[in-house]
This record gives sequence, structure tokens and C-alpha cells, in this order.
Amino acid sequence: MRRVWKVSAVIGIAAIAAGTLYGVLGATDGLRIDPTDRRQTETGRRLYVEACASCHGANLEGQPNWQKRLPNGRLPAPPHDASGHTWHHPDIDLFRTTKLGPAAYPPGYETDMPAFGEQLSDADIAAILAYIKSTWPPEIRARHDRLNGVR
Repeated sequence: MRRVWKVSAVIGIAAIAAGTLYGVLGATDGLRIDPTDRRQTETGRRLYVEACASCHGANLEGQPNWQKRLPNGRLPAPPHDASGHTWHHPDIDLFRTTKLGPAAYPPGYETDMPAFGEQLSDADIAAILAYIKSTWPPEIRARHDRLNGVR
């Protein structure tokens, strides 16, 4: 009987932890990432300049040779313009990477991407993503919308 109680307790704790973790990761449900909203994209542009441009470039161009590993084994900051791969990832992944930094990646993956969850609100992160998306050509934006399940 004790064993059943212990197993039940462990399962219960795991379920609570999973729910808490989901909350910490922050689903984009309810967050609007709208590259056509001028107010959101202007806020995002300002925040991008303050928080992201030092690594990802003032014009979203990324660091030079961004696909070639550095001596420490890490990759330079990628571009967020149409030449990069940002648009290959759904909004939820971009949001989590920005919020959680290294914790958003698989175990063992090393990155210089910091977590911004303590400095930026979820709405701030959504605004930055809206700004980035607003710079993409229409065909890339449409492709990204399909990736996100937007028809």
C-alpha cells in the first residue's frame, strides 16, 4: 500500500511540475505577434535595438560567418532578416529561445544566446518578434504563417 501511495505522490508531483514548467516556458497563446501592427512593430524595433542589435546586428544581419563555428564550438549570432533561418522556426520556438536562452535548447547544446525572461516581458518579446517578422518579404512571411498554422 505504501508503494502505491509513493508512486501516486510522485506522479502527482510530476504533473504539477509539468504544469508549472509549461507556465514558465510561456506559451504564445494569448500573445499577439502581429507584423502588421505598427504600434507593436515600433515597440519591437526600439526593444530590438536595445536588447538584440549588439549581437544580431542593427539591420538584423547577424554576425559574420554565422554558420561557421567559433573556436569555442558555438555558432555566431544568426541573422534575423530573410537571409537567415529565423523564419524556419515557429513563433513558440522563437519566443521560448528569446525568453529562456540556453534552457530552450536540447541538453548539451551550447549557445551564447542569453535568456531575456528577466529583462523583457512576454509582450516585449512578442513585439520584438513582430518587428523582426515585419522586415521579411511577403512570401517568407506567408511561409512562416503557414508554419504557425495560420491560413
